[in-house]
Amino acid sequence: MPATTPEPTTPDATPRQRSVLVTGANRGIGRAIAERLVAGGDKVATIVRSGGAPEGVLEVIGDVRDTASVDAAFTQVEAAHGPVEVLVANAGITRDQLLMRMTDDEFAEVLDVNLTGAFRVVRRASKGMIRLRRGRIVLISSVVGLYGSPGQVNYASSKSALVGMARSITRELGARGITANVVAPGFIDTDMTKALPEDRQQAYLGSIPAGRFGQADEVAAAVQFLASDAAAYVSGAVLPVDGGLGMGH
Repeated sequence: MPATTPEPTTPDATPRQRSVLVTGANRGIGRAIAERLVAGGDKVATIVRSGGAPEGVLEVIGDVRDTASVDAAFTQVEAAHGPVEVLVANAGITRDQLLMRMTDDEFAEVLDVNLTGAFRVVRRASKGMIRLRRGRIVLISSVVGLYGSPGQVNYASSKSALVGMARSITRELGARGITANVVAPGFIDTDMTKALPEDRQQAYLGSIPAGRFGQADEVAAAVQFLASDAAAYVSGAVLPVDGGLGMGH
């Protein structure tokens, strides 16, 4: 009998490299997302206002508050990596203040980055995705968006609005192979959390059923799933990564 020859390895066995854009990947959750997607074999770029992107990530300086800047940044990414197939809108800021003291500027500035900034990058990315007839949009929200938090009327408003955005995009673009989902992290072990007073950290821990803060890579794992082919039939969903803190919200 002739010896059985192993099946040849074809290029198809290699995962396709996708063009991925993560906004604000210079630190925290955005950095962990970018690192995880690079490790998975994707071509990853980021738009940041100042430097510091992870190794292997194409860094493009831009500002999500400015439409022309967003357009120019996308043009750079497309030239280097091709049309963006996976967009993770992560860039966000806080300007915490009690309602009665919060200024118009403090409210407007947070919405301009967290909500309108997400809109600007999603709008620009959708052009290429519609032509490709495929795409993954992941919006990074927060447990605060649905759970609420004193002193964060502006931040919570911006983050809850991303749910309506994702669901409207799903109804508009769902038939074109494009999904739009929301990941809502809880208290994640980042520099921002570490900077909180010890008594505040303990109070937060006491309200988290898991009994610990989350890791940035645990959020990144959820994003990686929603960006994958395995999540092709998941759209308009809110995936909490919060240790059970916001159950039912």
